[in-house]
Amino acid sequence: MTKLYKILFFNSMILGTIIAVSSLSWMGMWMGLEINLLSIIPLLNSSKNMLSSEASLKYFITQAMASLVLMLSITSMMITKEFIAPTMNMQLVTLLNMALLTKLGAAPFHFWFPEVMEGLSWFNCSIMLTWQKIAPMALLMNSNLSLNLTMIVIFTSLMVSAFMSLNQLSMRKIMAFSSINHIAWMMSAMISSFPVWMTYLLIYMFITLNMTYVLNHMKISLISQIPVMMNPNKMAKLSLMVNFMSLGGLPPFLGFLPKWIVINWMITHNLTFLALILIIATLVMLFVYIRIVTSALLISHNENNSIKFKMNKFMMFTFNFLAIASLTSCTLIFSLL
Repeated sequence: MTKLYKILFFNSMILGTIIAVSSLSWMGMWMGLEINLLSIIPLLNSSKNMLSSEASLKYFITQAMASLVLMLSITSMMITKEFIAPTMNMQLVTLLNMALLTKLGAAPFHFWFPEVMEGLSWFNCSIMLTWQKIAPMALLMNSNLSLNLTMIVIFTSLMVSAFMSLNQLSMRKIMAFSSINHIAWMMSAMISSFPVWMTYLLIYMFITLNMTYVLNHMKISLISQIPVMMNPNKMAKLSLMVNFMSLGGLPPFLGFLPKWIVINWMITHNLTFLALILIIATLVMLFVYIRIVTSALLISHNENNSIKFKMNKFMMFTFNFLAIASLTSCTLIFSLL
């Protein structure tokens, strides 16, 4: 049974994000981020998970430090706006952007993200991977984000996610590094236009929520648990394969659509080298996904499972159908427009 205070703080977390996104001043945006932070901390704590307190403390300290830097840069720009040199103003804007990137969890400011993810439940992981990305990325789009800093963040996020995910055994850390990889794609989408970024974010949120739903119902935390837990459940195997392939961006699946749009925009605007780096780094992530899916599909276990999982087959079928068929329908719609 869901506790009443969790419903209250969940609504407050959503309200904080809405305040941050819709505010017209940097002070209002900062207040929205603080409301969001103070609301999510009680949601991260769980009596069933001993690591949740440590994870919530790490998250609070990191976000408080980023908020302090954000507030420092905002007040410095407000106080010395009339007397400041243009170069100094750009330095303060860069400091503000670095604070927002720390809140987002983009590399090289990602040091807290995998460690916090490791100590959370799958429900809280889904919040961290989806909803908590909206406010910092929206504020980054409103700020004067320099192209040099954007390129550094994109390249670093791609390299960190590609190489750090190769030796991981924890599914939570793999999802964390996958999120860092998608942050690089979303930062590339932010350079292009708001609709491209919004399309990428919505599709990524849909795939990630579907993935965390399966992993939560099957009680999976490590890669080695996947063949054992999913051996009797064919629908869970199908859902895992479809969502991992969609997360990697293979063409028959929905996850290819936003990558297709971003690559098309980059080639049109002569950013072919950046598109090539994005594709190569994503291929490394796709290798990690295929390794996980292969263990689920090919390795067979004969022992009987004492745990019986009840999953909504209609919901799973609907999610899988949307992930497979949406690319075709979207392509037809775009060609008719």
